Amino acid sequence: HLHRASLLLPALEAALANFSAGAAGGVVQPVRTVLPVPRHGGYLGVMPAYSAADDALTTKLVTFYEHLKDSSVPSHQATVLLFDPSNGTLKAVLDGSVITAKRTAAVSAIATKLLMPAFAEVLCILGAGVQAYSHYDIFTELFTFKEVRIWNRTEEKALKFASSVSGPVRVCSSAQEAVTGADVIVTVTMATAPILFGDWVKPGAHINAVGASRPDWRELDDELMKNSVLFVDSRDAALTESGDVILSGAEIFAELGEVLKGTKPALPEKTTVFKSLGMAVEDTVAAKFVYDAWSAGN
Repeated sequence: HLHRASLLLPALEAALANFSAGAAGGVVQPVRTVLPVPRHGGYLGVMPAYSAADDALTTKLVTFYEHLKDSSVPSHQATVLLFDPSNGTLKAVLDGSVITAKRTAAVSAIATKLLMPAFAEVLCILGAGVQAYSHYDIFTELFTFKEVRIWNRTEEKALKFASSVSGPVRVCSSAQEAVTGADVIVTVTMATAPILFGDWVKPGAHINAVGASRPDWRELDDELMKNSVLFVDSRDAALTESGDVILSGAEIFAELGEVLKGTKPALPEKTTVFKSLGMAVEDTVAAKFVYDAWSAGN
């Protein structure tokens, strides 16, 4: 029911705007609780949310493991529980991994639509995991790029990616080669130290920074963070969870929802970074979308 993430865009745009409207927007969502699993180097995240506009109540449980010995196991695994908000009954248990992949890519696409330069010809993806595929799918559906490039630490995974997606992709031997001259850059890595540097980035480019979801992990260097206009999904989350934001001391210009509401400008002529951490309300509207589609089919 979620084969095309672009179907989620209207609901996600409304949810982001409602979140940034504060109490008036009717989104109740704490910053996620993250429990470390020290013995195994993993984390369990708990992400509850209620959206009044959708009358939807969910919580997502997500595990993420930094360096897995068994690479057949995904780094992120998730389950979404959908409740009846009128009485608290559990209505559905959904595969949160698909929802996470699709809604994250859809939110990056919303940011890109608002923030990318007017003539964007080259898309660059750093990383070749689940999020690389979901971002590729929606970005090539919504935008017209003349060239798509990919780089991954393990070149074998980048080659596999290039051979399994629907259009031509250039596999690059270094991150710098992939990034040079790119108009839109997506970082979807498990990096804990910067892999993208400001002096590589074309002025006016737009970056969707999706990895590095811990306060001590990085994907982007200080120069890029400080010399770009920084947009986030949630100010509170970015200042609690994002190593790129916290460690660089970069100033947050706006939440994406503020741009969607029209209270902050998009500034596509500048070099822009959208730091995506993912919000529980995004899972809520995506889970409701899937549940409603399934219910209508039954």
